[in-house]
Amino acid sequence: MSRRRQIYEGKAKILYEGPEPGTLIQYFKDDATAFNAQKKGTISGKGVLNNRISEHVFTLLGNIGVPTHFIRRLNMREQLIRQVEIVPIEVIVRNVAAGTLSKRLGIEEGTQLPRTLIEYCYKDDALGDPLVAEEHIACFNWCSQDELHDIQDMAIRINDFMSGMFAAVGIRLVDFKLEFGRLYEGDFSRIILADEISPDGCRLWDMTTNEKLDKDRFRRDLGGEVEAYQEVARRLGLMPEGGENAVLDLDSHRKKRDK
Repeated sequence: MSRRRQIYEGKAKILYEGPEPGTLIQYFKDDATAFNAQKKGTISGKGVLNNRISEHVFTLLGNIGVPTHFIRRLNMREQLIRQVEIVPIEVIVRNVAAGTLSKRLGIEEGTQLPRTLIEYCYKDDALGDPLVAEEHIACFNWCSQDELHDIQDMAIRINDFMSGMFAAVGIRLVDFKLEFGRLYEGDFSRIILADEISPDGCRLWDMTTNEKLDKDRFRRDLGGEVEAYQEVARRLGLMPEGGENAVLDLDSHRKKRDK
C-alpha cells in the first residue's frame, strides 16, 4: 500500500487522506489517555475493539435515520469516513450522576437523574475542555442556533436508542460524549454525527453488579480494561464467546495466519 498522507493525530485516533475527495481514513490506536492526557497508557487491542463497536453503533444509528460520517469499516483498525468540519463542542449526555458531574455538584455517583442532562464542553486540550453554556456557544459563534438545535435533537435521539440497545444486553448507559461535524454539500452544510462511540467515550455499567465496563477502569486504576471492552463487544454480539478467540492485534494475527 502506498504511504498515505496523515491529516491529524489525536489521543485515540489518526486521520489519513482518503481514497476519494471528501473522505478520510480513521485509524484507531491502542493509546489510552485520561484527565486531558495527564495520564497516559496503552490498552492492548483497544483500537480493534473500538473500531468494531463504533462501526456497529454508527451503522444502527444510520439505520434509524441519524446522519453520520461513517461509510464502512476497512479492516480491523480502520474506517472510511466522510470528511467534515468538526464543531468545536463536545456534547455530554448524562442519564446517571457520575464523574465530573458528581464532583462538581456533590451528587452521589450512581444517582439516577430526574431527566436526561446535556452539557457542552469547548474542545481545547490546552484549556482542559472547559464546561460552557449555550450562551457561550452563541456568543463565540461556535455553531449557529439552528445547528445547535439539530445537535440537541440528535443527541436525545441517540441517547434514547443507545439506552435501549445497551439495556437489552444488561448494560446501563450512564453517560457518553458525542462530537458533530458540518458536512458541506455545495454552498450548504448540514450537521452529522462524527468521531466514534465506544467504551472510550461512554460510561457503561453492568445493570446487575454496577461493574464498570469502560475507560473508567483505566482512569481509576481498576485494571481489567481489555476484558471490560471485550465484554461490551461480546454482549453486542461482535465477539465469539471466549476472549481467547478474539483477534485483538492485527500484526500478531497476520503472523499466525502466515505460519
